[in-house]
Amino acid sequence: MAVIGEFTTNGNSILGHVRTLTVSMKARLNPIERTSRDAPDFRVMSGAAEVGAAWSQVSGDGEPYISVKLDDPSFPAPINAALWPTEKEGDYTLVWNRPKRDA
Repeated sequence: MAVIGEFTTNGNSILGHVRTLTVSMKARLNPIERTSRDAPDFRVMSGAAEVGAAWSQVSGDGEPYISVKLDDPSFPAPINAALWPTEKEGDYTLVWNRPKRDA
């Protein structure tokens, strides 16, 4: 598990930075109207470019979080992460977990 970003609520949007060895960008999660059950709850933007989507989720322990998928042609691979609320109201930590590989 690695913290790859810090975010804070600003009006309707959630703003922050994503930082890894290969990615460094400002990002903004804008809420969108869901068009189907599987549609995302947020569009992830970096400047004018759409770089991903995010879905409101609840963990197995009953904790709400936001599942985030970032992708761009410049990325070596998509980034799947979770935006977890911090102790401070309206603040979040973006956490990346390496996917488990089938043995």
